[in-house]
Amino acid sequence: MKTTTNQKNYTGIVVTLTLAINGLIALLFFMPKIEQFSHLDVTFLPLLNAVLNSFTFIFLLAALFMIKQRNIKAHKRFILAAFTTTFFFLLSYVTYHALADSTHFGADGFIMYVYYFILISHILLSIVIVPMALITLFRGLNRQDERHRKIARWTMPLWLYVSLTGVIVYLMISPYY
Repeated sequence: MKTTTNQKNYTGIVVTLTLAINGLIALLFFMPKIEQFSHLDVTFLPLLNAVLNSFTFIFLLAALFMIKQRNIKAHKRFILAAFTTTFFFLLSYVTYHALADSTHFGADGFIMYVYYFILISHILLSIVIVPMALITLFRGLNRQDERHRKIARWTMPLWLYVSLTGVIVYLMISPYY
């Protein structure tokens, strides 16, 4: 294990990316839609988002399996794959919400409460997962193994939940697009 003096400090990057990503997504819900691109058909993007979330979920499960097997090289590759699909999800998500109006869930009764519970927990945990995933990544890349393990025990299940519930939210709201 490397000493702390040889470690890079990624706090600035984590804080900047967290504020930029979460701030941009929050801004999307308050700003008017970009009209000059209204002719573009973006109706395929929610499905793409669900597919990307599915891949993130699968990559995270594979990364978890690989680390349980003590295969650090494969674990790292699957984590980087999960970050890649998450990055493309973010691009697609921002594009869609910059250009299209939000879709409202059309059912009522018990299923409406289930949907909103899943959606709200998904949104709140997705806000939290941004800095957690980045911190976990940088600690892993820096080979701060003990600190990486401590936060990864929380990051992995939360990120799995966020990616899976993203797919579930899509499946539940897709009839209303």
